[in-house]
Amino acid sequence: MKTKTYLAVMEPCDSGYGVYFPDLPGCVASGKTIDQAARIAKDALSMHYYALEEESEEIPEPSQSLSAEDTAGNVVTPITIYPDLLHEEYRNRRVKTNTTIPAWLKAAAEEKGINFSRVLENA
Repeated sequence: MKTKTYLAVMEPCDSGYGVYFPDLPGCVASGKTIDQAARIAKDALSMHYYALEEESEEIPEPSQSLSAEDTAGNVVTPITIYPDLLHEEYRNRRVKTNTTIPAWLKAAAEEKGINFSRVLENA
C-alpha cells in the first residue's frame, strides 16, 4: 500500500499550535494541544493531497529533513497518509443533493416510510 509521509512543523502560539508543511505551501492547520494539532494536520494534509491529485497538480515529494529556520523552537512530527485509501474514501463519501419529484410521489413514498437517499443510492 502506497504511503506518503510529510514533515509537519508545529509552532507554539497563544491558542496552542499552528501547523504547516514546508513541502506543501497552503496546507495549514492548528490545534490547542500537540495531539489535537497532529490529528487536524493529518486531515488537512489528506484534503490538500487529494485536491492536488484531483486537479492534476504536481505533488511535491516529501523532504527527509527540514531547515534550521523551520525547526528552531518548533515541534516537527512526521504525518503519514495513505493516498489510495484516501482516494477511495473521498470518492465514496456521501454528499447531500436536492432533487425534484411530483408531490404525489413524495407523499406516497413518505406514507410507506421509503428512504429517498437509499433508493437513489441503490439505483
